Amino acid sequence: MKKILLLCAAGMSTSMVVKKMRESAQQKGLDVHIEAHGVETIQEYLSEYDLFLLGPQIRFKKAELQKLADPQGKRVEVIDMMDYGMMKGEKILQDALKMLA
Repeated sequence: MKKILLLCAAGMSTSMVVKKMRESAQQKGLDVHIEAHGVETIQEYLSEYDLFLLGPQIRFKKAELQKLADPQGKRVEVIDMMDYGMMKGEKILQDALKMLA
């Protein structure tokens, strides 16, 4: 099972994206666990998740968070702004799975 954690500042729009990603994964029969948490919690989840996706509004934190993830061999990426804004859960999930391949 692949585990993807979305990190955000407030969480409202990110939780909607997670819902759409989960729906897409379920429709495709994919074994993926997707959650969203506040960006400040990343250290609690570094060993647990395979990929960390940042909401575009906190993309400025990518380098800082990648430094925390590097010792665990984990990747931190920013969700495409247009996909995020349009709540394209299926596209965001596809992109995430490519990053994990």
